[in-house]
Amino acid sequence: MTVGFIGGKFLPLHLGHVYAIVYASSIVDELYVVLSHSEIRDRELCQNTKMNDVPAQIRLRWLSQLTRDMPHVKVIFLEDDQDNDNYNWAEGAQLIKKAIGKPIDYVFSSEIDYNKIFKELYPNVEHKLIDPMRTHVNISATAIRRDGVFRHWEFIPDFVKPYFVKKVVVVGTESCGKSTLTKNLAKIYNTTYVEEYGRTLCEELGGCEGIMIKEDYQKIAYGHKMKEYKAIEKANKLVFIDTEAIVTQFYSNLYNDEHQPVLDEIAKLQDYDLWLFLEPDVKWVDDGLRVHGEDEERYQNNRHLKTLLDKHNIKYHRLTGSYENRLNGAIESIEQLLKG
Repeated sequence: MTVGFIGGKFLPLHLGHVYAIVYASSIVDELYVVLSHSEIRDRELCQNTKMNDVPAQIRLRWLSQLTRDMPHVKVIFLEDDQDNDNYNWAEGAQLIKKAIGKPIDYVFSSEIDYNKIFKELYPNVEHKLIDPMRTHVNISATAIRRDGVFRHWEFIPDFVKPYFVKKVVVVGTESCGKSTLTKNLAKIYNTTYVEEYGRTLCEELGGCEGIMIKEDYQKIAYGHKMKEYKAIEKANKLVFIDTEAIVTQFYSNLYNDEHQPVLDEIAKLQDYDLWLFLEPDVKWVDDGLRVHGEDEERYQNNRHLKTLLDKHNIKYHRLTGSYENRLNGAIESIEQLLKG
């Protein structure tokens, strides 16, 4: 039985890594993919770049997803506390040999410069180079970190992309253009969006005034979150989301006079990259479900929603004026987000 291993930080995992792992797996009977991790080293690699450090557990999940249908490929996780300047290659080699626990025939990499060190550390092992000139997949993790993930989006595996998707949530009170703006932004950026699940549930119940009960708002928060997960899986760099748990809490207060702690807890777990707040300074439209169309009511509700957002320390971008102004303001904020 032939045994080989390929190691790396996979920060991030890209299609060059995928090519190398698949190619190596075709050469040996048993392949070990070694994820080498050090919080200090990984943090240093991402300093002064356009990519934040990715937790080792996430990278381990990526490798597990990649190899889950490759029974002769095993993923190994090795951790140390060394920095880049003082990494002990000999100590690392001993850890790898111990983890594999059997004679190694091949060590795989794409780096010609590793020939000398591998000959010293693995004297009876063949160093097999895979695509060293990057003619098959012209990318490196260094370039991705330097330029940002979105600059090299085509080299990110589909199952890795959801981790990097930026989540843009659109909030506001009744009839301020949330649904329209959410859909329009998704069209412009050719990506997915999440509709307001509360409206969906209300319509399923018949849509008449006073039909919502306390438990419905919990269903809305949970259901909406599941829709988000699905949309993120298929998103193209961005996902646009119409309302979230704080707005759901707002509606629970407005329609049922109920402030629900469970909704606050869900709100604490939310992690959005950009909040767009629509002021109620456009014409109110009666769609059959809205009931608070008087100007004073609209502005009072608007203040209430802002109070809820402030309690959760949410920093949001206000969008006002015409629909054109709102669209332009949203796009400007999104472009800044994409630049990192």
